[in-house]
Amino acid sequence: MIIDSHVHFWNFNPVRDAWITEEMTAIRKDFLPEDYSLLLKENQVDGCVAVQADQSDEETAFLVDLAKKNPMIKGVVGWIDLASDKLEESLKNYHSEKLIKGFRHIAEGEELGFLLKENVLNGISKLQQFDYTFDILLRQDQLLDAVKLSEKLPEQPFILDHCGKPDLKTKKLKDWKENISELARNPNVYCKISGLLTQGTWNLADEKSIFEILDSVFLKFGIKRLVFGSDWPVMLLGGNYALWIELISKYLTQFSKEEQQLFFSGNAVKFYNL
Repeated sequence: MIIDSHVHFWNFNPVRDAWITEEMTAIRKDFLPEDYSLLLKENQVDGCVAVQADQSDEETAFLVDLAKKNPMIKGVVGWIDLASDKLEESLKNYHSEKLIKGFRHIAEGEELGFLLKENVLNGISKLQQFDYTFDILLRQDQLLDAVKLSEKLPEQPFILDHCGKPDLKTKKLKDWKENISELARNPNVYCKISGLLTQGTWNLADEKSIFEILDSVFLKFGIKRLVFGSDWPVMLLGGNYALWIELISKYLTQFSKEEQQLFFSGNAVKFYNL
């Protein structure tokens, strides 16, 4: 069984989705479950987790509505205002909606130290009591923030998106490796194997560089805390879905069938309580 733990859906809006620049022609359009369902069948994927791509309550409602209409969406990682005075009230209201498994903030677009700000940190600290996970999306140069965050909230279930976005263009990975090693010390931090096709030169899948990243995260996190994801449709900027499945499957041949099953679905089911 394969669960894709990182998929986005949107009705493209050039104002709201300004991060999708004109050079990103491959993804400057709508991407909805009917588009993704074709890939599921072609690649024998059983379901997915829909992850927020916009910082709004409307985004969370949009994804939950899609999940209710499309059983292939097994869970939703929504957005919530972590700094809001009404955060606990919002969490209580969301708690009856079992499709919501956790939340994410696009911290890669924020300044260094954003997740460690007192009001944001206080907000993240409230997630655990409602059994919510938190996806950490950061740039490589922000990874130390993730380390400090996990140290301050050691019991909170975290998952690092896209392996912490290692810079495969410059290949200056010394700090990335050190911070990944530190982050992996916390047993409540998982790592999502996703998004690597767009960390190097687009449309030039560098298998050697990607496998070196995988060597590092598999060594540090271990097979039981690594989760398969695609980052579709953003990953289309660097390749295609079948290519990503093929690359990851090739790397996983060194592991047993049981270990491969953990990576491709079991760990996601456990982490997100799918």
